[in-house]
Amino acid sequence: GEEVIAEITDITAKFARGNAIEIIKAAPERVTAPCELAKPGGCGGCDFQHIEIGAQRKMKSAIVKEQFSRIAKMDVEVDVIGIEPKDGFGWRTRMDFTVSPDRKLALYGARSHNLIPIGKCLIADQRMDLDAINQIKLPAGAKVEVAISKSGKQYVAIEGRENFDLIAESVLGKDFSISPTSFWQSHVQAPSELTKSVLINLEIRPGDHVFDLYGGVGLFTAAIASAVTETGRVTLIELDAGAITDARRIFADEPLVEIVEGKVERSLSKFKRADLILLDPPRSGAGREVVAAMVKLEPRSIVYVSCDPASLARDATYLETSGYKLAGLQSFDLFPMTQHIECVARFLKSP
Repeated sequence: GEEVIAEITDITAKFARGNAIEIIKAAPERVTAPCELAKPGGCGGCDFQHIEIGAQRKMKSAIVKEQFSRIAKMDVEVDVIGIEPKDGFGWRTRMDFTVSPDRKLALYGARSHNLIPIGKCLIADQRMDLDAINQIKLPAGAKVEVAISKSGKQYVAIEGRENFDLIAESVLGKDFSISPTSFWQSHVQAPSELTKSVLINLEIRPGDHVFDLYGGVGLFTAAIASAVTETGRVTLIELDAGAITDARRIFADEPLVEIVEGKVERSLSKFKRADLILLDPPRSGAGREVVAAMVKLEPRSIVYVSCDPASLARDATYLETSGYKLAGLQSFDLFPMTQHIECVARFLKSP
């Protein structure tokens, strides 16, 4: 622990939030944040830069354990797996900015609407050239999305200028062409690492019918389609129209892949059964209705990719009461220098 002088900034019914304005006794794990903006009043992107990277991962493991214990009443043991680059910097290939009044790229400050101009970001992929973008005459207040593809090409999408190129990506031998506005994992290694974890946990058999819920542009669908072989089938369900457009283009020549646009719970009601279900919902999780729709199809296992351990733990309780037991849990440090954690959980149908 530490002894600090803290300035309280928010008080709620359950907790108070504040900033450490003076460190009286530092914890051994505390380090000097290398970015001058990683401080109270600075950029809100990195809230863990003052913690040694190994300690960050131990802390995240403890967070996952605590959330499952408190919310799901489940005792889990999980080590957060570090992914290259192991120092926690230079990993982010997707960044969203807002243009400041002086027409420069900016990020919002921590828990505020203040815009903080950004000339360089230490967690951004080192190939990302923010200086070059800041030379452009940017419209104040506009959103700017910057992406670096696997090959190192930089893509810039400026709000109001809709003539952007499709981003070319490649994951485990499959090529993707993606709109800058479609979701894609931001960590440079995340697409391949998560795909490998998903395949291991699904244990696909030839001929399986696999559902990819909240499937986006089809990152996981591509690998699943190869695994089910020509006798199998993959159904991707996604609500976002832009992602659906990308997915239909990507899988236009793939007869094993069915693309369904719509809400997950409503779309699932049109099917009778599933062999396996994969889901990668937003931070809010799947929720009770989606869990109920999934278990009606009686898949032999459900693999759940989550960026929030609290919503995952909540949904784990719904799955358990519906006859699906937690059989495996992995956590990946795909958001170093931040509080965020990525988990992959496997649930098996009880006999």
